[in-house]
Amino acid sequence: MANIKSQKKRILTNAKRAERNKAVKSELRTRVKTAKSTIGSDTNVEDVRVAVKRIDMATAKGIIHKNTAARRKSRLMKQVNAGG
Repeated sequence: MANIKSQKKRILTNAKRAERNKAVKSELRTRVKTAKSTIGSDTNVEDVRVAVKRIDMATAKGIIHKNTAARRKSRLMKQVNAGG
């Protein structure tokens, strides 16, 4: 553990941010997985819309890079268009 007061605070805030980022990333993966699993069904349109929204929100918060977001959306849409 650090001795410097500001570093102690930094450790705590980094832990909070990591926890928050982990939750956002987890939800992102879940939404994308749901969208992929419903390809071809009628609920797929809504699932894909929510997945893309989550990707955009994670990008806006700086949790994932914008190019990563673009790649994920592109791959998801490619699968959706091919599957149904």
